[in-house]
Amino acid sequence: MRILVAEDDQVTRFILCARLAEWGYDVIAAGDGNEAWRELQAEDAPRLVILDWKMPGVDGVELCRRVRRKGGELYTYIILLTAQQDEGDLVTGMEAGADDYITKPFKTGELRVRLRAGRRIIELQNNLIEAREALRDKATHDPLTGLWNHGEILLILDREISRTERDGSCVSVIMADLDHFKKVNDGYGHMAGDEVLRLTAHRMHSLVRDYDSIGRYGGEEFLLVLPGCDASSASDLAERLRLSICAAGMDTAEGMIPITISLGVATIGKWSMSDPEDLVRAADLALYRAKANGRNRVEIASEDEFKGDEMGGGA
Repeated sequence: MRILVAEDDQVTRFILCARLAEWGYDVIAAGDGNEAWRELQAEDAPRLVILDWKMPGVDGVELCRRVRRKGGELYTYIILLTAQQDEGDLVTGMEAGADDYITKPFKTGELRVRLRAGRRIIELQNNLIEAREALRDKATHDPLTGLWNHGEILLILDREISRTERDGSCVSVIMADLDHFKKVNDGYGHMAGDEVLRLTAHRMHSLVRDYDSIGRYGGEEFLLVLPGCDASSASDLAERLRLSICAAGMDTAEGMIPITISLGVATIGKWSMSDPEDLVRAADLALYRAKANGRNRVEIASEDEFKGDEMGGGA
């Protein structure tokens, strides 16, 4: 674990750094408060800190106050190193934001134990953050493909549409559906079908931009959200996706499985539509038209489809 040691006395600083290195810490040394503050403002600032109370520039107590005012999600555990023995001074240091203190001359064993307590607190917070992120990922992603799930991709689309209303740009969606996917499950088994879905997701990801989003809309159907992408560009991307899926079979444990895909494209901007449901419905109707016209093709939503003409989907 990285640790910052801010101490203006060279001898004390050398002894501290040597001990900490022996205990396996990655030590960053600062000779005064200003240097320590620069380190603490860095994006990857150490989260375990030993500060001398009295230093040139900025003293340890003021550094504590600055760290606590700066805030941030990741907690910084601060130990004050001080020659102060007065109870009032120690209260001042703790109220400024210090977590613990050690008096000079410090005892090696005491320092090690107090650092271990700080390290446990930081590691506990890391574990809590990891658990939270895992829950968040589970709540927003499809477990099979790793893509955004149905609810999350629609939230992303809603945010992108709100952005277009603010800046006057456009957003396109592509509704994509694997052709005759039931035959894959029936002929090769559901495990092979799952593998086909994962490989499809991987191929799609390899073609989109970093700020595009792909969601598993349901079953073998995918929804792509393309910010700032007009109808022509979205149609070109849809054609590249189609070719990527059908050009080579899916290499599964059951062997190579040939797959084709049909895609429908719809864009907000041309008809000034701002309802996510209207945009998805238009793309879905274009997808149905691609299915009806022979599958393995791309169709672009027409103005009539944006007006809500009702049609059913197809596999």
